[in-house]
Amino acid sequence: MPITAVVEKNAYDAAMENFDLAADALELDDDVRSMIKYPERILTVVLPVRMDNGKIHCFQGFRVQHSTARGPAKGGIRYHPNVTVDEVKALATWMTWKCAVVNIPFGGGKGGVTCNPKKMSLVEIERLTRRYASAILPLIGPAQDIPAPDVYTNSQVMAWIMDTYSMTKGYPIPGVVTGKPIALGGSLGRNEATGRGVFNTLQSACEHLQIPMKGAKVVVQGFGNAGSIAAQLLDSNQACVIAVSDSKGCIYNRNGIDIPKLILHKEKTGSVVGFPASESITPEQLLSLECEILVPAALENAVQGENAPSVRAKIIAEAANGPLTPEADRILEAKGVFIIPDILCNAGGVTVSYFEWVQDEQHLFWEAQDVYNRLEHVMKTSFSDVLKIHLVHKVGMRTAANMLGISRVAEATKLRGLYP
Repeated sequence: MPITAVVEKNAYDAAMENFDLAADALELDDDVRSMIKYPERILTVVLPVRMDNGKIHCFQGFRVQHSTARGPAKGGIRYHPNVTVDEVKALATWMTWKCAVVNIPFGGGKGGVTCNPKKMSLVEIERLTRRYASAILPLIGPAQDIPAPDVYTNSQVMAWIMDTYSMTKGYPIPGVVTGKPIALGGSLGRNEATGRGVFNTLQSACEHLQIPMKGAKVVVQGFGNAGSIAAQLLDSNQACVIAVSDSKGCIYNRNGIDIPKLILHKEKTGSVVGFPASESITPEQLLSLECEILVPAALENAVQGENAPSVRAKIIAEAANGPLTPEADRILEAKGVFIIPDILCNAGGVTVSYFEWVQDEQHLFWEAQDVYNRLEHVMKTSFSDVLKIHLVHKVGMRTAANMLGISRVAEATKLRGLYP
């Protein structure tokens, strides 16, 4: 029944469950636990937008600031038909721990608008963006809350938000958002940052598990920005990507897919479907392929209790946010699968967003190789920090990452004290 599906555990429930597991492992006292567990602010806005047909349509938008204990809130804005306040709260919560895991001075924030941008014109998306930016204006700013791109938003959307904010202040403020075009203060290396961070953590995981990356079979679920960049870097380091999917379908070649040619194919056709020298498979078959590395780079809850037993990967690198449910986690850990959790694995994006913010604030910009080198150092150091907790406390990698992030936020909260 549809009603039953609605009341099933959602992303926010999963975020709270994972928090409690880590807080229990840390033996966090109740006072600090209650101070850092829940969002500080939740803003819900109604966004009337004049559509191209002349009619006004009201969209619903959200901006959640989960924590500002360690610095300004930081997190993307997504445009998607399924955006809910619970999803945004979960994503903001994960952002708090993610920023703390990679030890950058931000807290967690997230935003979203319930809409279908695929059915909207560029002009309608601009009107919606400017209306949304105006509605969340009291919350955002380079020292308060710094949005970024997420699902179905991009550098152009960030440019519109930056312009809307700057026009109300009377001068350009590039640091209000990250993921901007280079011409407006964006950072070199930002576009590929998430995928590159996924690759850096996979390098560390393969080294730890003594699995050679050369020849390792890889399955990539989701061939957007993060998935395609990770696939490209794995391919260029002689891993063998055997299967790839996007929202329109899945392709498979047991001998490996030519990733540079696949990227060109997707640019031309809009999908990985129909790529020569590949066969079509189902999403269920894709997740159950025998491989060394599985990269879920699509949306939340891709692997659940029902399909987790069929997963045959040795390493799962969570390029997406929340692709494994807590139940799937338990099943896969019991099978001995090594999971690189999302708040570590895909933190390359927010790390280079931090680099962009620093460059904007300094009015001094770095070369791309500087960005790559700094990112690799942050990702591999953070992996090492999480791995140490995993080995010492004998907990799963997700709990270890949450323990690291939560402990850093708890320390900052205790040091700041309670005001007033």
